[in-house]
Amino acid sequence: MTMNIIKFDNTEYKYKSHTEIEEKPAVSNLNLEIEQGQFVVVIGKNGSGKSTFARLMNALILPTKGAVYINGLKTSEDEYLWDIRQCVGMVFQNPDNQIVATSVEEDVAFGPENLGVPSNEIKARVEDSLKAVGMSEYKKSAPHNLSGGQKQRIAIAGILAMKPKCIILDEATSMLDPVGRKEVLEVLKKLNLEENITIIHITHHMNEAIYADRVVIIEDGKVIKDGTPREIFADVEGIKKLGLDVPQVTELFYELKKEGFELPLEIIDVDEAVEVLRSLLI
Repeated sequence: MTMNIIKFDNTEYKYKSHTEIEEKPAVSNLNLEIEQGQFVVVIGKNGSGKSTFARLMNALILPTKGAVYINGLKTSEDEYLWDIRQCVGMVFQNPDNQIVATSVEEDVAFGPENLGVPSNEIKARVEDSLKAVGMSEYKKSAPHNLSGGQKQRIAIAGILAMKPKCIILDEATSMLDPVGRKEVLEVLKKLNLEENITIIHITHHMNEAIYADRVVIIEDGKVIKDGTPREIFADVEGIKKLGLDVPQVTELFYELKKEGFELPLEIIDVDEAVEVLRSLLI
């Protein structure tokens, strides 16, 4: 039986107002369950509540109403905070903000050192984590000499070394070029498939949704769509009405269909699109 690693139970979060005006909740009536081992992409416009959603999952903020459970533990219970932070690792937008040491291996060792892991175990974890993200050859390098994609992979390795069950990425690819984004997404998919690590990837790059097995759309602090990437993006017009884009391949098929070509809209992958187009030309 698969266990829920994340559960939002009628969750609300309202930021404190510095004025007399009543603040609207950033997240409200949020009910969502994420199973261990899922790869979930979360999308929504700026201001939709995505970052609040991410911070609630790591107990960086606590619900003002309702509850959030991480691996069965309620985030508002102080005695569980340490266990929750070990269970869920966060990777943020700017990798430079997460790099704390002068060499790659020291940086990756920082987290387990703070957890009190024995030194021989730390060494093994650093080796394993760097190998998992394809950065073993850079272990003696200075992080500031690395590319953005490489730095973000080091940030992921630092989280991995703490052996989390879940990794949350809050717009972690937004500052990267397309090559860096692809590097990071391929590492995440590999960790998800091989290590059964739950991935929750918050992004505004729709093409990244093809790596997920589930897409969640948040609007005004509520989940308004939840399904597979194919199910979600097949409704091109509905997605556009929300002020969001669809993957480029889906957009192409949508435009071709408007021109009279009989094409499916649930295509989200370039290779798949090539096969469909090839079959039309034969």
